[in-house]
Amino acid sequence: MVERNTNRPQKGDVIKVEPIKDKKAIATIKKLLADRPRDMALFVVGINTNLRASDLVRLTVGQVRHCISPGCEIEITEKKTGKTRRITLNKAAVETIQNLLKDDRLSDNDPLFKSQRGQALTVSSIHRLVKGWCRQINLKGNYGSHTLRKTFGYHARQAGVSLPILVELFNHASQKQTMAYLGIQPEEIKDAYLALDI
Repeated sequence: MVERNTNRPQKGDVIKVEPIKDKKAIATIKKLLADRPRDMALFVVGINTNLRASDLVRLTVGQVRHCISPGCEIEITEKKTGKTRRITLNKAAVETIQNLLKDDRLSDNDPLFKSQRGQALTVSSIHRLVKGWCRQINLKGNYGSHTLRKTFGYHARQAGVSLPILVELFNHASQKQTMAYLGIQPEEIKDAYLALDI
């Protein structure tokens, strides 16, 4: 008799990964990755932009080599939508990218995030990396490659970025979709009830 893996999702199941909401957990992951420039840059760029993992893995050295100060913009063509978008890099992203690019042997056509074999990382390898980092710091929840993008959105919302701007950033059809995507809706609804004491 073959035992079924009860931890494995069934065909048709929707699996949702979570953002990393706790800033202390983010800081702990950064400490964990401090001596791994590729992983640090992947994590920091991932949580500081709205890029999907499928777009992170397609970044090349040439797209970011010129980014030496905060506010630098890169242009990407999204794999999922085919749309061309401009992404602004903040100080944290620029610094980790520049640290990664200290290797002078990199050509402009090289993938920014290389595997050990020299090829571009895959989305599934990013998924494993993120899951592993979260496991190493004992972060409870379901995390994966999409966690990076969701973490960006969650903390942007917490910092006061308006919902209409986030809808635009994520290219969602509605505010409701963005709220559900970021896992904010249940919290904000609960807070609205608790805010009243009439």
